[in-house]
Amino acid sequence: MAQPASTPLSAPLSEVLLAAAGAVQGVLAGVSLTEALARLPAPLRPAAQAVSFHAMRQLGRARAAKQALIPRKPADPLLDALLLTAFSLLVADEDEAAAAGVSYAAHTVVDQAVRAAAGQRSLAPFKGLVNGSLRRFLRERDSVLGAAARRPEAVWNHPEWWVRRLRIDYPDQWQALLRAANLPAAMVLRVNRRRAGREAVLQALRASGAEAWPVGEAGVALAQARPVQQLPGFAEGWWSVQDAAAQLAAPLLQVRDGMRVLDACAAPGGKTAHLLELADLDLLALDVDAGRLARVDANLARLGLSARTQAADVADLAGWWDGRPFDAVLADVPCTASGIVRRHPDIRWLRREGDIANTAALQARIADALWQVVAPGGKLLYATCSIFPAEGVKQAEAFQLRHPDAKRLPAPGQLLTQAEPDRPAEQHDGFFYALFAKV
Repeated sequence: MAQPASTPLSAPLSEVLLAAAGAVQGVLAGVSLTEALARLPAPLRPAAQAVSFHAMRQLGRARAAKQALIPRKPADPLLDALLLTAFSLLVADEDEAAAAGVSYAAHTVVDQAVRAAAGQRSLAPFKGLVNGSLRRFLRERDSVLGAAARRPEAVWNHPEWWVRRLRIDYPDQWQALLRAANLPAAMVLRVNRRRAGREAVLQALRASGAEAWPVGEAGVALAQARPVQQLPGFAEGWWSVQDAAAQLAAPLLQVRDGMRVLDACAAPGGKTAHLLELADLDLLALDVDAGRLARVDANLARLGLSARTQAADVADLAGWWDGRPFDAVLADVPCTASGIVRRHPDIRWLRREGDIANTAALQARIADALWQVVAPGGKLLYATCSIFPAEGVKQAEAFQLRHPDAKRLPAPGQLLTQAEPDRPAEQHDGFFYALFAKV
């Protein structure tokens, strides 16, 4: 499994803890961790990201430990987040901390958490609470964690409803899925064959000191994640960052030169680019979010590719469709993103159980609308980065019942998260694919 690069601290750990706590506070308030981290000063961001990602992966256990020692939730949300962040570093075992790149001595965590509180005006009155609760945890660690082990959220570091759903949906695999979801994901690249060959990219990476190996048809996995600007070939457009499971999408449509293709829900553009790398296409990339669509344009420009882009609600055909059918449509529809929690560990805490039914309804509306724009003999690829059957298997079955002219073609179906450390070339996110031909 790819290990994160150790992040040298550009500031005292106390400042990093406070910055990470601010990001954790954002997630607890419903803000994505990506957005919360973007608000931090750039020098603090890498170290704060490592700590806050770890806090998300240990939040269930950290929350149980905090509640055992501080039964009443602190009124100040930043204080609550600082405590959870510090507890997340203390409750993890050595292997978990090492995998996350956040190995700190316990007494250092306590000392720096107290300094973080003391240096913040609103938190300074509570530095005694921070010091006392963390030191008490170190004294009573075994008993506190033993009590926490009776709570599913603390055992699996996922919301209890999430654990329950997986036990129902995957009675033989739920434990493995939860364990895999809590492991950091490998950094995987997709080689842009219009700019470089995979072997040349591998050689350049290895020459720069990055251990790498081939994955799938066009992928390269790194043993250690790095900022993209530090890897050879980024500015030259040799590759894009894309998980191995997501790299399966574009080839499934078997595009050929001259085809008219639609990439619905296209942002940030990884699959758009992959389609264009495979053939010369008349491609339209749609997304409802104009801001995210700008990232598609930027990514295509870096890769030396071009497509028409348009901000629109894909289900509102009158708002964007000119009436000309498409030979191939990629519908990477919105979902709970339950299959990519390795890369976005905050997702599990941002979602609610009711979100599954809500996204399933939206997915059906989008798929039904897009089926109308597929040419006779054309194909629609339905894709989600989810492992919940309501967003995948059941969705595809219901779609076929609603559309008798839809013929199901071979496709991977449900891909479950794979993260076995001893099989790095086989690691991938959770994804679902269903391919239909209009007959």
